Amino acid sequence: FTASNVDSNRSQYNIEYVNKDLKQTYHELFDDAVTKYNARQTRSDRTIPNYYEKIRMGKQEKLFHEVIVQVGNMDTMNCLGKNGELGKVILDEYMKGFQERNPNLYLFNCVMHLDEATPHLHIDYIPVAHGYKTGMETRNSLTKALQQMGFAKAVSKKENETVAWQQRERAYLTELCQEKGIDVEVLGIQR
Repeated sequence: FTASNVDSNRSQYNIEYVNKDLKQTYHELFDDAVTKYNARQTRSDRTIPNYYEKIRMGKQEKLFHEVIVQVGNMDTMNCLGKNGELGKVILDEYMKGFQERNPNLYLFNCVMHLDEATPHLHIDYIPVAHGYKTGMETRNSLTKALQQMGFAKAVSKKENETVAWQQRERAYLTELCQEKGIDVEVLGIQR
């Protein structure tokens, strides 16, 4: 399947940073914690046979989160124009520092699309939080993962860990743009 906005002749230029299987990544991240948790259980109905399935079928956490990062639009940063190359450079630099800036957001998939109108990143990550005293010691938890990265606990729906993280990431992207001579105009878009 190729979407109508994709130029499949340019798909070969897409940049794949990370491409890991989601289920396998869950095993790598959480199997030790599951094994330790299950070893402490005295009742078999409290064991976790498959953490991936537990999260997939549950209602509290998502299996993974995705953010799409883009600079400009098809008029200002078109892939086929000179600014498209500049957008690609900025996004590449942004991506290369993502895991270091966000140690508790484990990347399992990340691609820069250059086969659409504007270069953009699809960043897929699993939030990983450590140090729980009860239950599994390592878990999928976005709120706790962001708190462990230094973001303050939520005080309201509009002032929470995710909003603070998004603001920090936007500020970093803005800084990268300014270093390359791009003035950032905030359009009031909330995504």
